[in-house]
Amino acid sequence: MNYDTFVDQVAQRAGTSSSRAVELIRATLETLAERLTGGEVLDLAVQLPAPLRLPLRPTPDTEAAQRFGAAEFVARVALRAGIEERAARDAARAVFITLREAVTGGEFDELVVQLPRDYRDMVEPALAPGATLRRAT
Repeated sequence: MNYDTFVDQVAQRAGTSSSRAVELIRATLETLAERLTGGEVLDLAVQLPAPLRLPLRPTPDTEAAQRFGAAEFVARVALRAGIEERAARDAARAVFITLREAVTGGEFDELVVQLPRDYRDMVEPALAPGATLRRAT
């Protein structure tokens, strides 16, 4: 999936503009990079368009996964994006669904197994059949 398509799909799912979607994607990916191990972050990054790799670039601080639950994940996304937590949860869902479409080879499933059960309401919509957008022909 190319960058513009990724951004457009997140914007559509989140009900926002493309420019705002870019901010929401960045906030979600930066938070995800903190939550995943460095190796998993790199595995995910190599499958994404170049502009989406920057927020996933591991640092010495993010090599080991930080252990925090879904509420903290949402709070961090909200803080980074300057939005309320309810909107941050919806944005994270939109990003997760789009990530599922963008990566191949079970990479999304490998990401999900690193997340505790309390992430389910954000991640399960991406796992559900029919979660992908239907393209107009």
